[in-house]
Amino acid sequence: MDFALTDEQRMIVETVRKFVTTELEPHEDEVERLDEVPPALAERIRRKALDAGLYAANMPAELGGGGLDATSMTLVERELGRAGYALQMLVARPSNILRACEGEQRERYLLPTIRGERHDCLAMTEPGAGSDVRSMTTRAVPDGGDYVINGTKHFISHADVADFVILFATTDATTGATTGRNPITAFLVDLDTPGLTVTRGSACVSHRGYHQCELSFTDCRIPAGRRLGEEGRGFDLMGEWLGASRLSVAATSVGRARRVLDLATGWAAERSQFGQTIGRFQGVGFPLADMATELEAAELLTMRAAWKLDQGTMTDRDAAMAKLYASEALARITDRAVQIFGGMGLMAELPIERFWRDARVERIWDGTSEIQRHIISRSLLRPLGS
Repeated sequence: MDFALTDEQRMIVETVRKFVTTELEPHEDEVERLDEVPPALAERIRRKALDAGLYAANMPAELGGGGLDATSMTLVERELGRAGYALQMLVARPSNILRACEGEQRERYLLPTIRGERHDCLAMTEPGAGSDVRSMTTRAVPDGGDYVINGTKHFISHADVADFVILFATTDATTGATTGRNPITAFLVDLDTPGLTVTRGSACVSHRGYHQCELSFTDCRIPAGRRLGEEGRGFDLMGEWLGASRLSVAATSVGRARRVLDLATGWAAERSQFGQTIGRFQGVGFPLADMATELEAAELLTMRAAWKLDQGTMTDRDAAMAKLYASEALARITDRAVQIFGGMGLMAELPIERFWRDARVERIWDGTSEIQRHIISRSLLRPLGS
């Protein structure tokens, strides 16, 4: 197997890493302190990302995007992962679901999002429907040439800065009541639509400045032309997005773990106790070795899944393995880094405690670790009839 990057991929890595180092990392402390990205700063970063050709890198070139394949895009996600979400998400990667836009939807949603003129968020999770998305109760009822939507979504990332939401709702409550599997349909809903209210959710310890919100729909009426894809086929669109999203979480976890390992290694090489640098003690050196080994394993699983996606052979199990291992490796690596830094690892003066806090959510969103293990175990047992 050839693990070498192409010249183009090396250039991509160098370009994104330089952008992260010069345009994102210097603002991390400010965002952490404010729990906000100041609007002027956000616009400046977006503009620089557009000028650098990094914006919408996951979208087809013929639509104005970067046209990167899955492997190259995973490298981009890995490098952006070195920075916090509030800043790295300004280098937008629009939801792949928008590729399903047709006709007027392309001009109203897809193309402006690729150009950086509009911003999307995705609404799937509900207070009573997290991992079990089929049990969602937000409902869109046909009414003449419209749909009328009622229900609540929560934990919706960056809805407070989005222009429209990619909404998943059930369109046949009768079927769901008898089978327990609600047919789901996707919709495009502008955030200023009457009947839709967006409120900031509770404060979160992870990724300050990157907010989760609650969306309340009360007799929210949208034209039937805002339905995305076929009625009742939203779960298929959701499945396509989840695979790419889980791969993105894995890549982001790898990038952040690399930054944490670099910081911990530097500290161990410089900090002296008992007449020598602490890295010479096995109690510090061996954890560093474990961190480096786990990081390499996480990266290999992630890049393997990306390569398979390019070949059209990536399975749900491949994405689940990458997301599971990389996110849990990040948790272990950040925890060991805190221990290596000692008391300073918990001080806000250094970024280690922030990485430690931020790492916690990676094992929850886009499918918990338990869901990933369920996917993997079912893929092993199903062929045996179990």
